[in-house]
Order: sequence, then C-alpha cells, then structure tokens
Amino acid sequence: MSTTAELLKGAAELFPGEVVTSAHVRHFDLPLGAGRFALITLDNGHDHTKPTTLGPQSLANIDAALDQVEKEAAAGDIVGVGVTGKPFIFAVGADLKGVELLKRHEDALAIGKGGHDVLKRLANLAVPSFAYYNGAAMGGGVEIGLHCTYRTVSAALPAFSLPEVFLGLVPGWGGCTLLPNLIGADKAVSVIIENSLNQNKQLKGKQVFELGIADAIFEGADFLEQSLLWTASVLKGEITVERPLIDRGEAWDQAVAKGRFIADGKVHGAAPAAYRALDIIATAKNGDLQQGYDAEDQALADLIMGGELRSGIYAFNLVQKRAKRPAGAPDKSLARPVTKVGVVGAGLMASQLALLFLRRLEVPVVLTDIDQERVDKGVGYVHAEIDKLLGKGRINQDKANRLKALVTGVRDKAEGFADADFVVEAVFEEMSVKQKVFAEVEAVVPAHAILATNTSSLSVSEMASKLKHPERVVGFHFFNPVAILPLLEIVRGEQTDEASLATAFGVAKKLKKTAVLVKDAPAFVVNRILTRFMGEIQNVIDEGTPVPVAEKAVEPLGLPMSPLVLLELVGPAIGLHVSETLNRAFPERFTVSPNLKAVVEAGKRGFYVYDSGKPELDPEVAALLKQGDTVLTEDQVRDRVLDAVAQEIGLMLDEGVVAEAQDIDLCLITGAGWPFHLGGITPYLDREGVSERVNGERFLEAGVASVPA
Repeated sequence: MSTTAELLKGAAELFPGEVVTSAHVRHFDLPLGAGRFALITLDNGHDHTKPTTLGPQSLANIDAALDQVEKEAAAGDIVGVGVTGKPFIFAVGADLKGVELLKRHEDALAIGKGGHDVLKRLANLAVPSFAYYNGAAMGGGVEIGLHCTYRTVSAALPAFSLPEVFLGLVPGWGGCTLLPNLIGADKAVSVIIENSLNQNKQLKGKQVFELGIADAIFEGADFLEQSLLWTASVLKGEITVERPLIDRGEAWDQAVAKGRFIADGKVHGAAPAAYRALDIIATAKNGDLQQGYDAEDQALADLIMGGELRSGIYAFNLVQKRAKRPAGAPDKSLARPVTKVGVVGAGLMASQLALLFLRRLEVPVVLTDIDQERVDKGVGYVHAEIDKLLGKGRINQDKANRLKALVTGVRDKAEGFADADFVVEAVFEEMSVKQKVFAEVEAVVPAHAILATNTSSLSVSEMASKLKHPERVVGFHFFNPVAILPLLEIVRGEQTDEASLATAFGVAKKLKKTAVLVKDAPAFVVNRILTRFMGEIQNVIDEGTPVPVAEKAVEPLGLPMSPLVLLELVGPAIGLHVSETLNRAFPERFTVSPNLKAVVEAGKRGFYVYDSGKPELDPEVAALLKQGDTVLTEDQVRDRVLDAVAQEIGLMLDEGVVAEAQDIDLCLITGAGWPFHLGGITPYLDREGVSERVNGERFLEAGVASVPA
C-alpha cells in the first residue's frame, strides 16, 4: 500500500503549476490559563484576491504540520489544535486546475484518498481540534472544519458552500459523510444538493451557525481572539457544546428522497453528481464513517474521469475567466466616458434597462416615449424597484433618494438627450420603427454619443445605414430578465468604429454583464441557436409527433425548462417574430410553424394551462393544432434536434459570428441558463458524437471540456 506521503508526492508531480498553500504552526498559551495551544494557519502567500486552494503539495504541507502537532499532543505538550486561514479566506477547496490534468482513474483515486488520509488525522488527535472559519470556505476548506472536534464561524464570513455537485463532483473529503452526521440528513441535503443546484448558492456566517455547522459565532473584528477565548472555556469545561440528536430513522430516508426530487427537477437524471452524492448520504445513515469515505473516494474518481466534471470545470473557467477578457474586444483605452444615459421607450424592457444603468453607473438616466402617461409609468416602475431595494435593506434611504433624483422622463428627445453620451433604444422590433427612432436621436445628441440598439434579431448595419454617422451604432442585446441573466451580446455593425465598440464594452463591464462580441448576423447567437432548437421541436410536432414526446425527448440535456415552457417565457409572438426573421435569412433551415402562428393569432400565451399545478396541454391549443401523421420516438426527436443545433453552430463558426466555440457556450450558459454540466452545448455535442456525425469533426479539441487523451 502507498503511504499518504507517496500518494501526494505522485499527485504533486502531475501538477507542477500548483499555487502551494503552506500550513504554518505556531504555539502560544491560551487565555484563562487553559494551557499551551498549537494553531495551524493556511496561507498561500498571496492576498485575498487569490484564495487559498488545496492541491497535492498543499495537502502534503498540512500532513507535515499534523505530524508535528500529533507528536506534541501525544506527549502532552499541547491541550488542543486549531486551524484557521489568512485574512478574509479560510480555504476554498481543491485546486481544479490540477483536477483537469488527471488522465487515469488511479490518479483520481489518489486525490480522494490522499485528502481523506490527511484530514482524518484532525479527528484522531489525542487532543480536541478546532476550526476557526474566519473567511470564505468552500469544498475541501469546509471539509477541513468538519473533521475537527469543534468549529467557530465569523459573522462577517461572506461565502460558505459545498459547491461540488454544481461542478459535477461530490464533496469527497468527508462532506457527504460527516455533514449529515453532524446536522442531520435534511439540512445536509439542502447544503450539498439544493444550494449547489440553485446556481451554487452561498451561505453567510450567521446561516452556518444556525444550521449547526458551527458551534459558536463571533464578530469579524476580533474573531480569532474571541474564538480562542471560547476554546479556552471549552477546554476548561466551562462551556459544554450541546449538539442535537440525529434522526437516523425515516426522516433520513425522506431527506434523501427530497434530494432526488430536487435533482430530478434540475437535471432530469442527465448529470450523475447529485445522485452519487445522495447515494453516499444514504449510506452515511448507519454512522460508519470509513464506509462513507470509501464511497466518496470511488465517486470522486469516477466523476473526475467523466465528461460532466470536465464540462463543469470548462463552464466554470468560461464564466470566471473568458467572460472577464472578451475575445475581440478593442483596447479599453479607446472607450469614452459615459456621464448621462438616454433610454428610448418606457415599456417594461426599457424600464428594466433604465434601472440597471441607474444602479450600476449612478449617472442621470432619461426615459422618453410617445406620450406622458407611458413616460410616467416607466419612471414609476424604476422608483418602485428602488423602494423594494430600500425595503430589503439593500440600499439606505440616502442612496434611494439619490437614485430616484437621477431618473427622469420626458417626451421630447431633444430636451432629454442633448447632453447624453450613450442612448439605448428598446422600442418595437420592427426595422422601420428603429430606423426612424435612430434618425430622431441622431439629430439631437452630441457628436460623440453612442447609439445602442437592444434588438434581438434585426440587422444593426441596416438599422444604421440611413444615418449620417453609422459608425457610432452598436448592438447591445440584453436578455430577459435583465437583472438576472448576465449575458450582453455586443454586436459590431459593418460601420461600427473601435471607439464606439470600446465604449460599449466599458459600459457592459460597469453594468457587471458578461459581454460577448458578435458579428452582425441574423438573431446573433442565443436566439439563432434557440430558434433552430425550438424550430426542430415545432417541426416534429407539426409533422405528427405528440407534444409530450417532443418535450420529453430533450430531457436528457437537463435544461432549466422544457422547450414549450421556454416559449411561454419568451412569449409565442416574439418566438414567431424571430423565426420569421431567420426564415427570411435562411429559408432552407428555419421554418415558420403554422401551428405556432395559429397559437399567436388566437392570442394564447403558451401551449399549457396549469390548473392542476403542473403543465398540461391547453385544450384550446390542442384544438388549434393541425398535425401530420409522422410520429417519431423520443430518441429520433432528440437526434433530429441535436443534429440541427450542431449544424447551425458549425455554420455560425464558419461565418465568424463569434471568435470560437467557447463563446457560443458562454452565451448559452449566461444568456439562456444552459447547465454547467453540459459545458453550454458544444462539449455535450462532442461527447455524444453528434459534432462528428454532422460536421465531420469535434467543436473542441480532446482534453478541452473532456478527459485528456
């Protein structure tokens, strides 16, 4: 058998680029005369902007620190051992850059086993161990604390989670086994499954304490001092930590069943991680920790060698890294300052945009519309949203007053936009309407002002073609709901100049949006792919496949909602409009469904009614549907849909709509909520063999979003 040191040495050799975390040991006398204490501080030598991670060499350093304190504890030289982190950071888990490099199951197994072997030593010391969660703690960082006898948490702690399932892993260094044994299966399922699948929701310090993960909570300012005072009281017997009895009966099984229900609702069985985690939680019911650790090791190794995790890491890197450096964006020094924003239109979309510009830029924002009633309604919407933020304690009264004073509305564009630097239109999706609006705006704005269009499918170049200065027009396509979806497609028209583009990217960054540079092609990225996807679903329904079969066919993708529920969210009329736009551009691939047309003409808001609480085909819609007699199976539907999507993405990349396949995935993840475990869409098409079947080659090289060859 390999020793832990050998396992970690082998793993470290596979990962030469690790940012190594040290484990410094210092000794001091505890207050209250409680005795000599050893404190291990985890620190990678960087400030809080580079959080402490746990690669193989870092684990070896913790292992060496434990060698030292283990001897001291056995000899009676110390009364306890504590673990804490550098300022603002405890530790944020395993180093994913190392996980990406693993090619063999046995190397992946070594990472799991090595982590367990090191962290178990905290639980087996001859003296009590204490974790002091002083700052951000995630994954393996949280698990270090779970192996300790006691835990304290800072009230200022901003982020605490076991995010592994979100990425396609399981909490594999004790999380799945120890957490349910500490706080009960129900709460553990919430942290490990529900929070992870809910866009990686983080806990704050107070919640960590209330859940029973930490035994005590102290303010951030003197957190370590108070924790050590509390430690002294515990060691002297002055404080006894009471923990609730864990229900190992039916409640445990119900919690696991609840977890499966949540996982089914989010990923529809399409991603294995949540189910593997739930299997381990189910196993942990008997309290046999070693059995749980062994199950974690196996699950970790299997998942590390699977496509889902590689897609998850790929998606994570897109959102964390590529999103911050948009491909093809001009030099930011060319960007002009924006000190006042104009919004043409005062409907819901325009009002959402006004609110976003107001909150992020904190500059004057002016709305205009065709009559005073609409203008007042738009300004009223923004004021009401600011009041909601105030009510929730997100802003104070002073800030609320200031923001409200910055937003105004007028009918006259000349009055509103004479000194605006950036004007965005959100009017009806009709070329002639938008051209007219831009002509009116161009006549009254300063020479340097950028004219941005929130069009979802129309040509930006054509929109700008009749202006004196088409070079300052840029596509600025937001996704609904604006406050939630991060994507902003920035469209370069044929005449758009570098300064206008740079200004658009500068504004996008201040708006905290994920900006992707897109060529001026019909429907840009997200709407083009979704329309092809939805169009193929619509086609098979029109040809004769029953609606439930067509809907269920794409469940294995684990999308956030079914195609027809998505259509309802977008609005059938908008869906029809985009399909008509694309049909004009590419009639051989994009159809206009007569059934969808009939649904829109009948004024229906969607295909479903929800009388029973779940979606059922609206009888009135069913009566409108005219179907052929070609009935496909779920597999046949899925193949057709995926082939169509793969073909469309191949054509978009050939046309240069975006720089690379990575940008397509970034758009679908941040603009359409496509799951991390798919990596967007191209890794899934590669993994399922669809890319090669349709285009003769993969979208991504082997090893990008997949296990390296």
